[in-house]
Amino acid sequence: MNTKSWKNIKDDVYGIKGTSRRDELERDFESFKIGVLLKKAREDKNLTQEQLAELVDKKRTYISRVENNGSNLTLKTLFDIVEKGLGGKVKISIEL
Repeated sequence: MNTKSWKNIKDDVYGIKGTSRRDELERDFESFKIGVLLKKAREDKNLTQEQLAELVDKKRTYISRVENNGSNLTLKTLFDIVEKGLGGKVKISIEL
C-alpha cells in the first residue's frame, strides 16, 4: 500500500509552497480556520448567530457566511465580532 502524507498530496495537487496555486490554497484554508474559530468561540459563549449579529450590528446571515467561509472579512469586522460580540482579543501575526 502506497500512502502519502497530507504535505505530499498538497505538493502533488497544488504545487510546492511559494507557487501561486499553493499559496491560494493556504490563504483559503486560513480563512476557513477563522470561520471555524469564530463559530467555536460563539458557541462557547452560548450565543446564537442572531444574538452575535445584534451585538455587532450585522445580520445573522452575515455571521453565518463568516463562520462557513471566513473570507471577505474586514479587519474592522473581525475586531468587532471578537471584541464587541465575544468579549475577546484578536492577535495577528505576520510571517516573512
